[in-house]
Amino acid sequence: MELKKELGLVGVFSVATGAMISSGLFILPGIAHAAAGPAVILSYMLGGLIAFAGILSVAELATAMPRSGGDYFFIARVMGPAAGTVAGLLSWFSLSLKSAFALVGMAAFTSMFVDIDIRIIASVMAIIFISVNVIGIKEAGRIQVVLVIGLVALLLFYIVSGIPRVKITNIEPFAPNGVGAIISTAGFVFISYGGLLKVVSVAEEIKNPSRNIPLGMILSLVVVSILYTLVVLVTTGVLSRNVLDGSLTPISDGAAAFLGEGGRIALGVAAILAFVSTANAGIMSASRYPLGLSRDGLFPSIFAKVHRRFKTPVVSIILTGAVVVAFLFLEIKTLVKVASAVVILTNLLSCISVIVMREGKIQNYRPSFKSPLYPWTQIAGSVAFALLLTRMGNVALIATASLVFFGIAVYVYYGRSRVRAESALLYLIERITDKELTTGMLETELRDIIRERDEIVKDRFDRIIERGNVLDLKGPVMREEFFEIVADRMSKRLGMHSSDIVELLKKREIDSSTVLNPFLAIPHIVMEGEGKFCILIARCKEGIVFSDDFPSVKAVFVLMGTRDERNFHLKSLAAIAQIVSEEDFEKKWLDAKNEHGLIDVILLGKRLRDR
Repeated sequence: MELKKELGLVGVFSVATGAMISSGLFILPGIAHAAAGPAVILSYMLGGLIAFAGILSVAELATAMPRSGGDYFFIARVMGPAAGTVAGLLSWFSLSLKSAFALVGMAAFTSMFVDIDIRIIASVMAIIFISVNVIGIKEAGRIQVVLVIGLVALLLFYIVSGIPRVKITNIEPFAPNGVGAIISTAGFVFISYGGLLKVVSVAEEIKNPSRNIPLGMILSLVVVSILYTLVVLVTTGVLSRNVLDGSLTPISDGAAAFLGEGGRIALGVAAILAFVSTANAGIMSASRYPLGLSRDGLFPSIFAKVHRRFKTPVVSIILTGAVVVAFLFLEIKTLVKVASAVVILTNLLSCISVIVMREGKIQNYRPSFKSPLYPWTQIAGSVAFALLLTRMGNVALIATASLVFFGIAVYVYYGRSRVRAESALLYLIERITDKELTTGMLETELRDIIRERDEIVKDRFDRIIERGNVLDLKGPVMREEFFEIVADRMSKRLGMHSSDIVELLKKREIDSSTVLNPFLAIPHIVMEGEGKFCILIARCKEGIVFSDDFPSVKAVFVLMGTRDERNFHLKSLAAIAQIVSEEDFEKKWLDAKNEHGLIDVILLGKRLRDR
C-alpha cells in the first residue's frame, strides 16, 4: 500500500528546521565553547557550510528517488543492498538516538517547572509522539509547523534583544585553542545539522517532491545556519567564559543574563519546543527506515505493513518508538557523538553516490534538482566530511565501526538470501571494464519512480509501447531490407502475410516519403479489418537508407492500424511528435543501452496524456 503525500513546502521546511534546532543549540554550545572558545561561532558556521555540500547531493538523490527510507534507499541503489542495509541501520539508530536525546533534554528543562523524574516525563512524551505518528504524517506535520513557528519567534526575540548587550571582552581571545579545535568542534556540533536527513526519509510522503524537497531543505539550512550563528554569537557575548564553559543550559543562561528570570523561562519554553519538535520529527522519519528495509526484503515483511485507515507504517513506528524509549535509560553523551559521526558518514556516502550515479551514465537517473558545480561540490564535500570524521575521536569511530559490522551481519544472515538488486556501482564498473554486468533492474525501478514522482498516468499509447515491439539494428540497412525485417516481426501479431505488409509499406513510401527529418521517419499503413493497432520502434545507429536525400535515418516509428483506429492513429502521431521534439531526444535515443532503454525513452518522454 502506498503512503499518502501530505507534506508541502512549509511541512518540509518545518520537519527539517524542527529536527535541527534542538540539543545542538540548547545544550551543545556550552560544551563546544569549552573546547574551541568564542571561535565556537566559526565551528557552527563551518558545520553549516560543509552541510551545504552534503545537502546538495542529498537533494539531488532524493528528487531522483523520492522513497521512504531516504538515504538508505538511494545508497542501496547506488552501492548495493549490503551498503544500503548498513546505511539504513546507521541512520535509523542515529535518528532514534537523537530523538531520545531530545526527549531527555526536554524532560530536563521541563523538570524546571514540575518535580517529576525526567525519564518518566520523556517516556510519556515518547508515547504521545508515537501515537501522533501512527494517526498520520499530516497531523504530525501540522504539529511540526506550529512548533517551529513558536520556536523561531522566540529565538529571533533572543537575538534582537541580546545583540546590543554583547560584550567584546567575552569573545577575546577569540580562538585560544587554535584552528584544530575549531575544526574538531565543527565535527562535534555537526549533529546539529543532522535533521536535514529526516526530510529524505519521508520523501515518499511529500507533495511535488521535485520542488519541495530541494527548496525546503535549502531554505531550512540557510535559516538554521543563520540562527545558530547569531544565537551562539549572542550567548558567547553575554556570558563570561566561567559561566558558559560546560553549561548544559547555555541559551537559558544567556537569556537570564540580560532578560532576567522571565528570559530564562521564555528560552526554557523555546528549548522544550525544540526538543518536542525534534522528537516528533525524529520518530516520524526514523520509522521509515525499517519500512524501506522491509520493502526490499532486508527486514521482516511485517515492518512494511501500512495501517489500512491511517496509511502509516504502524509497526515500524511502534518499533522505532520502543527503541527511542529504551535509549532514554542509557548514557547518552557518547552515543550523541556516535550519532554525529553517523550523520557525517551518511553525508560522505551521499556525495560519493552522486558521483557514481552520474558517471555510471544510468539512463533513468533523472533528478529534478541537480547539484551545481558537479563534481567539485561532491569532491570538496567528501574531503571535508572525511576530515571531520578523523576529528571525532576513537570512541565515536569504534562505536560507528561496530554499527557498520552489525549492519553487514544483518545483511549476510538475513537479507542476502531474500533480495535481488542491481546497483549503480555495477553500471560504473560495466562502463569502465566494457563487460555486460547489468540486467536493467535498476533502470526499470527508476522508471517506475519517475512515473510516480511526475504523476505520469499510463494511457493506451504507453501500453502499446510496453508490448516491446522494438528493433535495435546493426547497420547500415537499406529501406527495403528494413521493411522486410518489420514485416517478419509483425506478421504473426497482425495476422497478415509478411509480403503483404512489405507491399503496404512500399506503397506508402512511394505515395509520399515518411521521413520527417534526417534523423526520423514515421512509416504508417492502413490494414483491413477492425480493432487493430500496433507500433514498432526501431533504432539503427549506423542509419537506415531511406533515399538518396535521407541516407542515415536513426529513429523509426512504424504505425500499423485498421481504419476504425484512425483517431487513435492521429493521437499516436501527436504523442510521437511531442516526444521527438524534446531538445535532447536524439542524444537520449542514441545513448540508450538496449531495447529496454529505447522503450524508456518513449515512456518517459514529455507529452500530454489521455486521462
